[in-house]
Amino acid sequence: MPRVLSSSDVSLWMLCLVVGLGTVGVGSLPVSCLAEEVQPLRPRVPLNERRWARQLVSPFGSTNTTPLAIIAEGKVLYEGKGACVSCHGRTGMGDGSIGRHLNPGPRDFTNCTFQKRRRDGELFWVIKNGSPGTGMVPMVPAMITEEEAWKILAYERSFCKDWQR
Repeated sequence: MPRVLSSSDVSLWMLCLVVGLGTVGVGSLPVSCLAEEVQPLRPRVPLNERRWARQLVSPFGSTNTTPLAIIAEGKVLYEGKGACVSCHGRTGMGDGSIGRHLNPGPRDFTNCTFQKRRRDGELFWVIKNGSPGTGMVPMVPAMITEEEAWKILAYERSFCKDWQR
């Protein structure tokens, strides 16, 4: 059940925005400084493109069998050129330095239920085209190539510990 925030809670939340904290305590209850991801299980690919997107396949094969070397390259891109870490954070939980200020919050890649419901092609589509109504902007070809996007996706999938066989 949601709780009503007091004026001190609101002040603390404002401090979170200014200082960039993740979660702080108010009395014995934690107050999250992160905006929640809205409808984490809802598909982000428009209905008229979803069937096509679901059929896209990585040049490296399914992300649940991607070689560790490709995942390592994806991590370098995620934390560097792709700038994914800025919003999704090093932990993949949407707690990056910019992501903390987005509303709705960025995708939480540690959510295994989400990971298992979305096909690789759908997630690639979002990296390439962005996600309307969120802070996710199109990344291909503005910042990364399609091949780099697939590598990043393989790394993003690794945040769900149940994903790889």
